[in-house]
Amino acid sequence: MADCVAASARLVFVDNLYMYGPQIQPLTEDMPLTTYGIKPRIRAEITKMWQTAHATGKVKVAAVQASDFYGPGVTQSVLGETGLAAMAKGKPALLLGSADLVHDLAYVPDVARATITLLDAPIDAYGQAWHVPCAPARTYRQVLQIGADALGQKLKFSVLPPLMLGLLGLFMPILREMKEMRFQSDRPYRVDASRFAKRFWSDATPFEVGVTKTALAFRSLGLSVVAPAPRPSPRRGPQNLPRPERSPRG
Repeated sequence: MADCVAASARLVFVDNLYMYGPQIQPLTEDMPLTTYGIKPRIRAEITKMWQTAHATGKVKVAAVQASDFYGPGVTQSVLGETGLAAMAKGKPALLLGSADLVHDLAYVPDVARATITLLDAPIDAYGQAWHVPCAPARTYRQVLQIGADALGQKLKFSVLPPLMLGLLGLFMPILREMKEMRFQSDRPYRVDASRFAKRFWSDATPFEVGVTKTALAFRSLGLSVVAPAPRPSPRRGPQNLPRPERSPRG
């Protein structure tokens, strides 16, 4: 942010939706910021920082807020390393919550498109957050089925029970954090992007396109073979040096 202030440049800040904490209603941009947990509270504090910077005239800021994201090459997501990437390797997917609750998911190219949209937007679009449009929400079971169809295989997945998540969290910090974020998977998770849709665009990438591209990209990465580097020629030691030719005796 300091660099934007120094350069008098506008800032479009890409963020997630943790700052709203546990909710039962679709998430909207005007929901109060949460004080819940560690990660959600930190995201709320960061939101206050850019809001203050904009309100005091230091820098013009707009925030692009996206739901759980996925896309080709994106491993750090529910549909990433343990999801579509695992399926592309012939392994079952692993879910940390219910497979049968609807969940809005943001396709990374759509997040990039929304970011560019705001970079080009008039100045009155700044000073506020904008939710990235998502394809109509489906369950993880439905989304993974699209991936399985694209890969030409039967859908296989397992769900990590909440009790097991708590026990493993005692030894694995990353799972301890996921326990705090269970509100994203123990209820329907919906995002209201109507504000952005009315002002800019609403044609988010369908799952049939985004999930198919993502699954096939993971399979392509898994099947790619890096050609081995050529072995260097052995160094010639004294014993390998060619013997000098002897001149014939006269």
